[in-house]
Amino acid sequence: MSYYEQAGSSAAGIDHRRKWDQDEYEKKALERIKLEKLEDLTRRGGRPKDEPKVKRELLKARDYKVDLESKLGRSVVINKTTPAAETGGYYCDVCDCVVKDSINFLDHINGKNHQRNMGMSMKVKRSTLDDVKERFKLKLAEKEYEKKQKNMEEILGDVYEEEAKMNDYKKEKKAEQRKRKLIESLPEEEELDPELKAMMGFGGFGTSKKK
Repeated sequence: MSYYEQAGSSAAGIDHRRKWDQDEYEKKALERIKLEKLEDLTRRGGRPKDEPKVKRELLKARDYKVDLESKLGRSVVINKTTPAAETGGYYCDVCDCVVKDSINFLDHINGKNHQRNMGMSMKVKRSTLDDVKERFKLKLAEKEYEKKQKNMEEILGDVYEEEAKMNDYKKEKKAEQRKRKLIESLPEEEELDPELKAMMGFGGFGTSKKK
């Protein structure tokens, strides 16, 4: 005889299956979906709708030169304890990441996520009329400076050329004076051996001594 037959009609309406709170689990499912969307949005660099806006600085030019050549041609030993900044590739200390080549590194530091981590937006300052005038003045001053530098280089080049010519002339004069003194200290030209005179280069010179 079964349990229901033994218990009678009082046990016939009892359901021993496990009951689930549908509203509670539906709420948990919605919270999980919301959390997954938030994680995906954060991973892609987005911002939740209910998060307050953060005022960021306008995008501005870098005031330093990006180092892309200091590690070229160098060998580095890397192990498990090597810091990320000393591993191969290009390290970004703002985002704490390593980029393997220079092209992607430039894309990274010019990208939206990097600028956001630096506290800047991708919007640039709108130039006013005064800004344009100031820029023109700066460019004109740079051109004037370059022109002065070029003129100075040309003047210095002429001076150096004249000095070189003068030095060559002085050397020639000194060499000629030494030859003349040597000729004067030697016997009469007729007494010298012709081959010796040719070897010493005195064939075209005349003696200053009077016969």
